[in-house]
Amino acid sequence: MPFRLSDLSNSVFSSLGVDREDPLGLGESPHGRECIILIDGMGLQALSEFGKSFPIFSQFTALESMSSHFPSTTVTNLSSLGTGELPGVHGMLGYTVRVPHSGFPGRLLNALKWDERVDPVIWQSSKTNFERARELGINVAQVAAKRYEGSGFTRAALRGADYVGANQISEMVDGASKALKKSPAFAYVYLNNLDHAGHEFGVGSEKWITALSIVADLLTKLSERLPPGTRMWITADHGMVNVGESLILGVENNLMENVYLLGGEPRARHLYVKPEALAETIAQWREFFGDRTLILDKDQLESGGFFGTEISLESHDRMGDFMAIPQGDLILIDPLRIPQESSMVGHHGGLSDIEIDIPLLSTVL
Repeated sequence: MPFRLSDLSNSVFSSLGVDREDPLGLGESPHGRECIILIDGMGLQALSEFGKSFPIFSQFTALESMSSHFPSTTVTNLSSLGTGELPGVHGMLGYTVRVPHSGFPGRLLNALKWDERVDPVIWQSSKTNFERARELGINVAQVAAKRYEGSGFTRAALRGADYVGANQISEMVDGASKALKKSPAFAYVYLNNLDHAGHEFGVGSEKWITALSIVADLLTKLSERLPPGTRMWITADHGMVNVGESLILGVENNLMENVYLLGGEPRARHLYVKPEALAETIAQWREFFGDRTLILDKDQLESGGFFGTEISLESHDRMGDFMAIPQGDLILIDPLRIPQESSMVGHHGGLSDIEIDIPLLSTVL
């Protein structure tokens, strides 16, 4: 089974002396300085096709490719990176999921925008690897855009690090360099310009290639500026599919007849259904889509290990009554979000190789 971001996180922190498993078999950190750089949306297939234009990528050792956690989306995967846990444990099961006990039809929590009525530490209660390292006296820093500091998602999934707000490449390089100056130290560097370009213009577009050049510039400067002995890990949270076909749920079809709340995202939908109509609705969806969309009820999701082998009660309650996972280049559009979702070219969340295959590159400076 391919390694995942939770495995990388646990192995890297284990190499610094944190009491975590070491699935990658890294052993002891060579110099006590570890840096994970996560490029949002940089799928392995896209990097293999377009990365050849940027020499910096060939200067790293390409290790075994990794697989995104399901769903192949930022919320879920960064939470696994932060905690070292599988999604069924940390409970961050998608872009939006229903808040249990929020009445009927209830409300969705958008994990990237958050909801002040939800306490991030209660919603995601697993201790993060950042917190574990900090307790041992390891210097831990998160280097990312200033707007994410103090956000609900940061406090839920990535708490425990000194936050270094950085909006420019130069600021990110300076912040990471300073954070790693004193050993033992860990720095997490996050850049999402490639993901934004993919959503808006599509993977392989001119704007996407420009965004990849910025990624290459960041990696080049980090290689030049990070303290000697730093071990760099370059990876991503997911790849991205350029939309080919779209279907608006409930428009010119009666698929939403018994669905009272629609969560997730266009490539991985959580559906919350009137209990008395659940079996009928699942059968309806399967007949309508055939093999164009994978329809899985909650039992199949849990027994099939889609969120890991352990499912917390909180995760069980947040999960859709069933999920719809489009195949090929199909997306399923929320009728309440037609302008936003229809305008996006690139999407992710599903199970295609393009979405789930992510790179793992490394070097010791």
